[in-house]
Amino acid sequence: MNPKDFALQQTADGSTTLYSIEMQESYHSLNGAVQESRHVFVEAGLKHCASKNIHVFEIGFGTGLNALLTWGEAKRSMLNITYTTVEAFPLPMETISSIGYQDLEPSLPTDAFYRLHLAPWDKPIVLESDCFSLKKVLGDFTTQTFQSKFDLVYFDAFAPDKQPEMWEENLFALLYENMNENGILVTYCAKGEVRRRLIRSGFTVERIPGPPGKREMLRATKLSLNNTGKR
Repeated sequence: MNPKDFALQQTADGSTTLYSIEMQESYHSLNGAVQESRHVFVEAGLKHCASKNIHVFEIGFGTGLNALLTWGEAKRSMLNITYTTVEAFPLPMETISSIGYQDLEPSLPTDAFYRLHLAPWDKPIVLESDCFSLKKVLGDFTTQTFQSKFDLVYFDAFAPDKQPEMWEENLFALLYENMNENGILVTYCAKGEVRRRLIRSGFTVERIPGPPGKREMLRATKLSLNNTGKR
């Protein structure tokens, strides 16, 4: 991808995001890129996992913001995170260098953000012992097969009207099959049809408060067989 395919945008919390000229869509909310990522994925997802050993699957590595914030939270909360992410169109390093996420997590190594992006594709790597390991998969989520099960899914594709193929019901069913019991899926999207597709795939789905500027988001859980709850 070419750096000219993107434009930097300032968001309301002082952090930047990228605007994809091809997709005509921002990577994060203009109401606050970092606030959105923390709220949707860390606060509503990661902090609701019962175990200290968590296998995260992220759909759309993008700017690496979700991975960086997850690594930081793993360090603070003494979690052991195995982080797998799939991305079809990695960003150019020139664009990465301009986005300004390098100092967001002062508890991490000073080069943590770059280490995420410079990590090899399709090869697991330990970025911090007993804290954070990463595998970046170069490819299309819609054609993925899985070798292990996940405890937490960050569903962070572009919006359904921009990438409808990423939000198909069969893909939610595939994720359900490849999640551990009591696994959680979180997404910023609260569209009714997305909720219904998640429910039909087997998830128990909650509408919960969204990040700044967004009234609701979705959290879906694969309940264990001995749990019951309203969908």
